[in-house]
Amino acid sequence: MSHLELADIDLAYGAQRVVRKLSLRLEKGSIGCLLGPSGCGKTTVLRCIAGFEPVAAGEIRLDGVVVSGSGHHLAPERRRIGMVFQDYALFPHLSVAENIAFGLRDMDKTQRRERVDELLRIVGLDRQGHKYPHEMSGGQQQRVALARALAPRPSLLLLDEPFSNLDVELRERLSHEVRDIIKATRTTAILVTHDQNEAFAVADEIGIMNEGRIQQWDTPYNLYHRPANRFVADFIGQGVFLPGLVLNDHQVKVELGVLNSAIPVECGIGCANCDRDCTVEVLLRPDDIVHDDASAMKAEVMHKAFRGADILYTLRLSSGARVLSLVPSHHNHAIGEKIGIRLDVDHVVTFQKDSQDAVHTRQEHRLVHVPA
Repeated sequence: MSHLELADIDLAYGAQRVVRKLSLRLEKGSIGCLLGPSGCGKTTVLRCIAGFEPVAAGEIRLDGVVVSGSGHHLAPERRRIGMVFQDYALFPHLSVAENIAFGLRDMDKTQRRERVDELLRIVGLDRQGHKYPHEMSGGQQQRVALARALAPRPSLLLLDEPFSNLDVELRERLSHEVRDIIKATRTTAILVTHDQNEAFAVADEIGIMNEGRIQQWDTPYNLYHRPANRFVADFIGQGVFLPGLVLNDHQVKVELGVLNSAIPVECGIGCANCDRDCTVEVLLRPDDIVHDDASAMKAEVMHKAFRGADILYTLRLSSGARVLSLVPSHHNHAIGEKIGIRLDVDHVVTFQKDSQDAVHTRQEHRLVHVPA
């Protein structure tokens, strides 16, 4: 039995449906994430789980108990859910220790002090309980907010865009720390964010949302290498689509060569073993295009984005099509220069032309280069 289960929930504001038949399951001790663009409904789903919004249809269950459903709505304070808000929502007139102890009114004084001291150690703020929120940095305030949410040992922890007010460097470091803290306390949690780097750093499983629906609920690895549809492929990571020709049930030809698959290629037009000239669109990621000075295949540098350890090149092929390549930054080439490239594809992802659904997402694919 899943710790948290959403079964076909709907929510509308007037005539506008914000959440549409949304379902997910999260096991105890796991960290899930709702990831998607602004306005896709992810924060609304979080509010439904917390009990701030009643669902119009479907059910929300915690440990098998229905907390939201048709004719039933358990009050937020009875759900044993902790929440960390985007703006921290700390009480400015209370010390750090008093903020953390705010939800521990059922404990005696000694128990409260021991629990607060324990959480201060866990979040790395030992012996700073006497300070006030305004005396602490943004990252420290976020840790206090996390400690306060964890203090009553909630059944579920919800985090709503918890790093959005922090600078990029601190956001990256704190996201890893927050994951460690949640795992150390064995807490089940759901994070909401529009930043895929945060999602990948924190979550075990991620739901990609668009227009009130989960497009794919999966591990970060599968979302990147095995996207279920074109929206997921476009939203996660970077990549381009090149036209491909299905040569037979094991090979797809693109401008840069032939992708050779150990598993039959599905062309998406209903044939299990395709040996016709079916056309597909092949997703190529920047790490699929390898810079190789010895390669006879050349591409022209159209744009370059320096990223410190590497450079993201936009390259133009002889046909005029463009691809991306992530190259170690000591290979510093000028705009307009032609450089050698080769393909190194471990996962072939293809889409039937004009279709939104992935018709081929397989592991263990390798490339065999055949000159065009």
